[in-house]
Amino acid sequence: MFTGLIEHMGVVSVIDELDTTESGGGGWSMTIGDSSPILGDCHIGDSISVNGCCLTVTEFTKDAFKVGLAPETLSRTNLGQLKVGSLVNLERAVAGHVRFGGHFVQGHVDDVVTVSSKIQDGNSIRLTFKAPEGTTERPSVLRYIIPKGFIALDGTSLTVTTVSDNERTFGVMLIAHTQTKINLGNKLVGDTVNVEVDMVGKYVEKSVVAAMGDLEDGGPSNLKTFVERTVEDILRRKGVA
Repeated sequence: MFTGLIEHMGVVSVIDELDTTESGGGGWSMTIGDSSPILGDCHIGDSISVNGCCLTVTEFTKDAFKVGLAPETLSRTNLGQLKVGSLVNLERAVAGHVRFGGHFVQGHVDDVVTVSSKIQDGNSIRLTFKAPEGTTERPSVLRYIIPKGFIALDGTSLTVTTVSDNERTFGVMLIAHTQTKINLGNKLVGDTVNVEVDMVGKYVEKSVVAAMGDLEDGGPSNLKTFVERTVEDILRRKGVA
């Protein structure tokens, strides 16, 4: 679990698409350098958020650490697009003794969005992102994004400023301080960003859908029955039914 408050920006130093070493496991691995500020208490198996994606440390030194990237991670995030020299946002898993200043971030990226506009507003920056169209397998993230709600972009906890379902866009604002601490300030129009929506919205949706659906035996749920009876009562009083 993470907070979305980025601790440090590391630099991709090695990308190995077929890492046959013991720490590579015969798959895609990536090494992040310039990371000493977050490695003082590191252990093999620790979780570190890299651009918002929760990854497991398989090897580390005093200045760098290696992580493995599974096929699901590569298909769901922008990590496969990174190059040697890319800046990445880093955050260690949250400890129980610290203040929780961001929001609950799992490090489970929902999708990748694209920067559609970048506008300077005083000393702040307004960023707008375009979400891909939803599919049956991967619904659009926009259904979970609301103005003034939480969102994690490349692992950064931010407040949503605008949402347009018709245009499939949403926006955030970066204050001057934040611009220097995360990689979003360096993003250009057309660049991709990992997005994780507020998980509470997904739980609420699933609960409501289940409550409004039919039971396993084919009968209606209590909530569905209640709604149906309420609607029938209103229609009857209005003389419609």
